[in-house]
Amino acid sequence: MKATEAVDWVDPDRWKATPATVRLELLKQIRRNIDRHFDDLVTADCKAKGINRDVAANAHQVGTSVQATVVPVAGNVSAAIALYEGLVQGRPLQPLAVRAAGDGRFDIRVGPRGRDRLLNGDRTDILRVIGEPRRTDPYQRPGGIIAVLGAGNFASSLEMINALFVDSCAVVHKPHHLNVGADLVWEQILQPLVDVHALAFCDVEEGHELTRDPRLSKIYFTGGAPSAKAIMAATDTELVSECGGNNPCVVIPGDRRWTPREIRHQALQIATMVKINGGSVCGRVQTLVTSRQWPQRREFLDAVTLALRDQTPATTTYYPGADKTFATFQEAYPDARIIESRDRAPRSRVLVIEDVDQDGFAVHHEAFCQVMSEVALDVAPDAEVFTPAAVAFCNDTLLGTLAVTVLVDDDTRKAHASTVDRAVTQLRYGAVGVNTMPPTVWTNPYLTWGGNEDGEELVSGHGNFGNVLGYENVDKSIVFSGFTSPGHLINDRKQGWLDLSTSFTRYTIDPTWGRLFALAGTVTRLRLQRPDF
Repeated sequence: MKATEAVDWVDPDRWKATPATVRLELLKQIRRNIDRHFDDLVTADCKAKGINRDVAANAHQVGTSVQATVVPVAGNVSAAIALYEGLVQGRPLQPLAVRAAGDGRFDIRVGPRGRDRLLNGDRTDILRVIGEPRRTDPYQRPGGIIAVLGAGNFASSLEMINALFVDSCAVVHKPHHLNVGADLVWEQILQPLVDVHALAFCDVEEGHELTRDPRLSKIYFTGGAPSAKAIMAATDTELVSECGGNNPCVVIPGDRRWTPREIRHQALQIATMVKINGGSVCGRVQTLVTSRQWPQRREFLDAVTLALRDQTPATTTYYPGADKTFATFQEAYPDARIIESRDRAPRSRVLVIEDVDQDGFAVHHEAFCQVMSEVALDVAPDAEVFTPAAVAFCNDTLLGTLAVTVLVDDDTRKAHASTVDRAVTQLRYGAVGVNTMPPTVWTNPYLTWGGNEDGEELVSGHGNFGNVLGYENVDKSIVFSGFTSPGHLINDRKQGWLDLSTSFTRYTIDPTWGRLFALAGTVTRLRLQRPDF
């Protein structure tokens, strides 16, 4: 469909006036459709990435496809169902708690909610806002038409659900050329919304015409900063964008020695995130920030190397241009180490660059492929000294403001609570994960996802997505987790990762007790399995 025809099709006034009862039933239809087309979505995504689902050695890559393609939209649909059930019943969905966070900021605890607390009992999900918390109901929004430009690395435009059911806007969606196949499946799933003229899909070549249509209220975009800037230069329509960046992982030295088990756990968590989706993840960790004087620095870095080589499976890089970017980093750092997983897969090498200069190439560029660097700050291995130095480095030097991870053992975090809390406040990032990785923020529809640079030059993007409860003046999203939480993303078994991904995704689609028990059973079996690569 041409862009003009797609905009002609949607009726924003009709959608704005659609009662909550009708919207709720549409959401439930979509939930059923996602369940029905589960395999179709995964097949389409695997085909686009060149993953053969029938080959056992690819099981973990299929598992990542399951999570990345289905979970973001399914999670947003489930959250929207909870939101609209509250509206229909006259009992608006409420946060779990609200507390003052100092300096006129408030922390709104939004998760885990309901049965999810049984999965993530040691986690706390916070939406931090500036000023007294204020919410805007979907029916208080002005409505209009939002163009959603799909990402290339994931075939899951959760922004459609956000725009429709939180912003109360009609939507025209344009897919990325890599995800045309999956988009055809999403068209079938979301057909009930097309039927009521709330949604339309336009052809992949229609981006230029779509973004210049004067009838648009906003444009939602996920992709590179140069493309976002080009859109902004070509139209006066407000652009909400997410454009990635060089995301750090701040490793706070402990007051005590980390145990071998703790070091192995963190190494596995980092290695999983470095490799996931071939490194083409906006929120993946790229730069480790350590203390050069930390006595366990070498032990920690060696554990990460071991995890990359022997303890996590190889993942194929597929994204266009990734090979060229990898080569550029390799050229800038000819002495960097190439690590290949013991199971070997095409285009799965990881480039590890230790002790990068604080003003070096790797600091100022995003890799978006399997490249990991380390910056060792020459400061004392003391939480009170290292933490503010690391915050200053991340804020002032690293590229982007999308997401940051802070690793700190539970004892040190307790002993230096005010220092850690101050760091969380001062880090100028849209998402902060304390002992957890940024994708946990992205997949939580109650939180926000986007950069923290409004009013500045665009790098990681302006504005944010998510925020199903509709809070205004959001500063950032924060997730706190236990140091070695069983809920962390760790991929150290191929078939186990696929089984876990499938069970978790089915639960996310429809979070019933039956599916929760099935997920618990999968987790139990996974713990008994031996590595299969």
